[in-house]
Amino acid sequence: MKYFAFILFIIATVNINGQTTNCDEANSYLVNAYSHVKDAYEANNISHLKYYANRSLEAFKLSKKTLSNCGCKIALDLANKSIGLLTKVEPAKTYEDGRYFVKYARNFSKESVIQIDKCSYSNSTNDNFDKTKNNTEISELQKQQLKLKQQYEALKLKEERIKLEFAQQNVKELRLKKEQLIVSYKAVIKSNIKSFNDALKVCDCSHAALKETNVAIDMSKKSIEAIKSYYINNLETLASKYLAELSLCKN
Repeated sequence: MKYFAFILFIIATVNINGQTTNCDEANSYLVNAYSHVKDAYEANNISHLKYYANRSLEAFKLSKKTLSNCGCKIALDLANKSIGLLTKVEPAKTYEDGRYFVKYARNFSKESVIQIDKCSYSNSTNDNFDKTKNNTEISELQKQQLKLKQQYEALKLKEERIKLEFAQQNVKELRLKKEQLIVSYKAVIKSNIKSFNDALKVCDCSHAALKETNVAIDMSKKSIEAIKSYYINNLETLASKYLAELSLCKN
């Protein structure tokens, strides 16, 4: 009976040690993945962004097996979410599109490192409990230290999410501002064309009526300054055509 109990103890010890080793290995992969995705986020061109995003993706893929054996489900789920986002970076056509996916992958990556730290700490603690019967609980100082670390990481992650939300809000506000500006300019051009044509008609000009040109051009992706310049040029051109047609009415 004592022999059987000893065998069970050995098996339990091996399993715990195996979990700890797997968590440590997974931790290494996740830290590496997080480092690369941060480099991708800080890249200033699409080539470097995709290069580091791909390196991060490979590190995440390597972490999956050890994460499964480690038993850290939350970290595994976060790694899968990061993988899902990073696979969208390579086919992205623009730097902005690729960086959008990298932003979220960076957040999930950071949280996965926090979670694997918790799992590693938990496994290490359980291992110590099995090996050392005299130490049956973590000291109050260690608990407080872990709690403060978790709160600090949670606050940093929340701060990054708030910054991202502000950035997205600014993009949305800029898009709406540009849309309103374009609508206003188009309305002015349309009104001027009607006024000019009415004036030419009153003057009994038999020349062709003025029409709006370049109506199919999409200006929504241009800057505010570019939109203003484009429509002001259109208004100037329209006024010049009107004056030219009006001059011909004298003949």
